[in-house]
Amino acid sequence: MPFGKVLFEAGCQCTHAYFPTTSIISILYLTENGESVETAVAGNEGMVGLSLLMSGSLAPGRAMVRSAGSGFRLKASWLMQEFDRSRTVQQLMLRYAQAFLTQTAQTAACNRHHSLEQQVCRWLLMSLDRLRSDAIVATQELIASTLGVRREGVTAAARRLQAAGFIEYRRGHISVLSRAGLEKSACECYAVVKQQYDELLPEALAA
Repeated sequence: MPFGKVLFEAGCQCTHAYFPTTSIISILYLTENGESVETAVAGNEGMVGLSLLMSGSLAPGRAMVRSAGSGFRLKASWLMQEFDRSRTVQQLMLRYAQAFLTQTAQTAACNRHHSLEQQVCRWLLMSLDRLRSDAIVATQELIASTLGVRREGVTAAARRLQAAGFIEYRRGHISVLSRAGLEKSACECYAVVKQQYDELLPEALAA
């Protein structure tokens, strides 16, 4: 899954579900004038293509790879066959859907009510949870476009976080030096979403 690859567009009929392993997929809402904002992300904890569970309804947003890596792709018909056949699969998928919806709602609240610096901290922490290292490949333009804000605001927030010793930013590469610092600086939105995922998917993560 290369960076920037669009898996499906908003309003399309999904033909496959995607299960990222080392990549991160961003779900984006696009406005009529071409602007976008990230409503949720999926990584090694879940999947992309939940609309398939809703009787194959149309995708609510664009799915784009925002952190390159690998993943699995499964035909929609095969996924639904297993969903109908296995109660275990049903329970796991529905629990994930609930956690994903919580993330979407909390992201909307965060974008409306919290500072840009808090949003950047949440964005970085959610990326860390889905990566195998403390290094994040992301430009300020990427963060700005997914948060739906101006790049200058992200630049100022990143400088403050770097001055505090929480991150180190160099040419599109962010090294997290203090996760505890980011968690302290983030709003409650990150903790709310993480708690939901931890409570709803503990057995799946253990497996």
